[in-house]
Amino acid sequence: MIGRIRGILLEKQPPHLLVDVQGVGYEVQVSMTTFFALPELNEAVNLHTHFVVREDNQQLYGFAEASERRLFRELIKVSGVGPKLALAILSGMSAPEFVGCVHNNDSAALVRLPGVGKKTAERLVVEMRDRLGDEWRAEAAVGAVVSAPVAGDSAVAEAEHALVALGYKPQDAARMVRAQLLEGESSPPSAELIRLALKSVVTRP
Repeated sequence: MIGRIRGILLEKQPPHLLVDVQGVGYEVQVSMTTFFALPELNEAVNLHTHFVVREDNQQLYGFAEASERRLFRELIKVSGVGPKLALAILSGMSAPEFVGCVHNNDSAALVRLPGVGKKTAERLVVEMRDRLGDEWRAEAAVGAVVSAPVAGDSAVAEAEHALVALGYKPQDAARMVRAQLLEGESSPPSAELIRLALKSVVTRP
């Protein structure tokens, strides 16, 4: 089991990273919460990791905070929730927001996330309630830091690509991103567009 890696961040194309650890390049998938907390390229990065081995695939998942990895591990224990869906859930809302949904029986907010249907949302609320005690409200806080600016249409395209990689349909990703653009103003950095688009889904009434 690979539980932690520290190295130089060579590439970041959400949700994929390439981290150089003493000459070995590790491909890592991360949630958008972790992506927003990443340093600049060619700087040191430290990630808590979870290694998934299957017959046809091996994938390393990375997390900026140990609490996010812990929640990821609890999510994949739920019937019907695999690593990809767990990562999408942690990208669509922060750990504290997810814990709040569970404790408030707010399955409707979970249904707005890509790949989460009504039955899955209800199962998440029921099965996760007993696993998430009050200590999670303090432990699960994750900071969001915006990455370096990417200007113009490239930022829009990168943001749309990231949302599609998380499970949103291309047309929905385009709509979510372009809804964050203000007429007459320059495009925000791609990471900021992703953050705003995801936030708009979570907070939608």
